[in-house]
Formats: sequence, C-alpha cells, structure tokens
Amino acid sequence: MTRPARTPKAYAQAGVDVDLGNAVKSRIHNSVKVTHGPEVLGTVGGFGGLFRPNFRGLREPVLVSSVDGVGTKLKIAFATGRHDTVGQDLVNHCVNDIAVIGARPLFFLDYIGAERLEPPVFQQILRGFTKACKQAGCALIGGETAQMPGMYQPGEYDLAGTIVGVVDRKKMIDGSRIKPGDVILGLESNGLHTNGYSLARKILFETMALTPESRIPSIKGTLADELLKVHRNYQPLLASIPPGIIKALAHITGGALLDNLPRVLPANCDAIIDTNSWKKPAIFQILQQAGNVEPSEMFQVFNMGIGMAVVLSRKDMPAFLKVSRAREIGRIEAGTGIVNLEF
Repeated sequence: MTRPARTPKAYAQAGVDVDLGNAVKSRIHNSVKVTHGPEVLGTVGGFGGLFRPNFRGLREPVLVSSVDGVGTKLKIAFATGRHDTVGQDLVNHCVNDIAVIGARPLFFLDYIGAERLEPPVFQQILRGFTKACKQAGCALIGGETAQMPGMYQPGEYDLAGTIVGVVDRKKMIDGSRIKPGDVILGLESNGLHTNGYSLARKILFETMALTPESRIPSIKGTLADELLKVHRNYQPLLASIPPGIIKALAHITGGALLDNLPRVLPANCDAIIDTNSWKKPAIFQILQQAGNVEPSEMFQVFNMGIGMAVVLSRKDMPAFLKVSRAREIGRIEAGTGIVNLEF
C-alpha cells in the first residue's frame, strides 16, 4: 500500500520552517554548556535563562548591562560564507562596553533574526559565541532565534547581544576623578573592529572595485581576512591593573575617539589627542586616501588603531605600562568636555 505524499506545512510554505528551527536549536545545549559554571541553573531552551550569582567578596555589588550589534560587518560574513568571527565580535564588543565601568561579565544572551535558518551558518555563529564567552569567563545562558521571511534578503541575518556583569560600587570607573594634567593612553585595535563598515565597504568595493578575495600589498592576507579580524576583548588586561589607577575608560566604537571620549570627560576637562603619536594600521590609510575622507572624519568614523582609551595620572603610567603595550596618545586639559585633535 502506497502512503500519500505528506503535504508541506502551511507555515513552512510561508517561509518559516518550525521543524527545521527545532532541529537546529536542539543541538544548542551541548555547544554552549562549555561556557557554564555552577552559577548556571537549568538548561538552554526555557523561557528564561537562570543564573545564580556569587557576590562573595563584593561589599556593594552593582549589576552592569549593555546591548549591541555587529552592524554591517555582517555583509562581509554574507559575502565570504565565514560566520564564526562575527559571533566573537558581538560578545567581545559587549564585554568591552561594561569593562569601561570596571565590570566583569557574568552572562550573555544572543538574538539571531534570519530570513531562514541555515544549520551550517547557525553552527558557525554559535561557535563564535561560545568561543568568545568561554575566553571571557562569561556564561551563554540563552537567546532567541527568529525566522522572518520578507524581513531579510535570502542568506542574510542580523545579530544582537545582551550582557550582564557586576562591579563593586566603590570600584566603579566613572571619570569623575579626571583632572588637567592626566594622560591618555591607547590600547591598540587590530583593525576596524565592528564600526565604520558601511563607509569602508563603499570605498573598498565600489570606489576601488575590490572584492573580499582581493589582496593589497600593505595588508597581510586577503581583504576578507583583514575585515573579519575579531574585535579585541580588553577586559582581562584591564582587570589585571592595580585598583584605583584607572580614572576613566572609553571603548572606541561608533563615533570613534571624537565622540566616545566625551562620554567619560568631566564638563570642565578636554581631551587633547596627538594623532601622530601612534602608527595607524594600513587599512585606515587605504580608506582615507581612496575615499578622500577628511582626517577629522576618519577620527569620528574609525577607531584608527586605538580600541580602548585609558585616562590616568602621569605618576601611575609606569604601573599601567608594566602590564600592557599601551602608548601615550594624549592629555587632559581644562576645557568644556570635548576632544581636540592635533594633526
């Protein structure tokens, strides 16, 4: 007896394959449990992630949270079929955002919205999440994966992440102790990190007519290798600095040095940045020249080789430099809370 052919489900015909989603997500637990410590309760897949924090040693624990995305760097992942690095980017970006307040990460949750779930792509993204979370000592305790046909182009998706960390209130870093005479140190980035990709793609792929597989003499590897470098995580280094030395930290993301440093400056202080005090990665020189971008705009769009700015007293600079490869990039002067660039 021949069985009748199974009729495809109506929802799947509309573009949302629930069975595929369930099959893909059923393998999540084994992947993410490597990020779990005894604080994580239950399993991934419930309506909420469970985390029992251990605040021993903290007199007044303060929870610190942040949410962010990866931006149009995802377009490079789509074009190359390389999806593991953007997951790491998202985690590290979020970790850095709370590290500027002095917080250590506790747990992370992700959101993936896609035109359709592609199991190999999903597994690559998940590998990136788990690798970065494990390196950061951060538990991946849950998230949301949504199939939304019509919202995205075929093969495309969007990522967002939320992180929660903790800091002892007396050890919070807020910039309130900054004063004229302090110095600004820069921690190097390894490239664009996760910002400025809309302009970079326009210059590289439209103005210069390059492809992700193009090679440029001043850049090691392909253009895709350069553009997909993983956003650095600075939290472990910052956590190793003796308490009280750091007066302020600025994660150099969207808005770059011009717009991020003012977020931590007192109203009566300016930051003076000597733009010639460090060597810029070659990719930024290429973008400026080929795109005919004004120098001041470069410092408002791209990190220009500085992924984290650190403000501290000059007397404390030797202690910081003893455990880092930071370089002096500027100083604090009396002013009105803005950044001035010296070219």
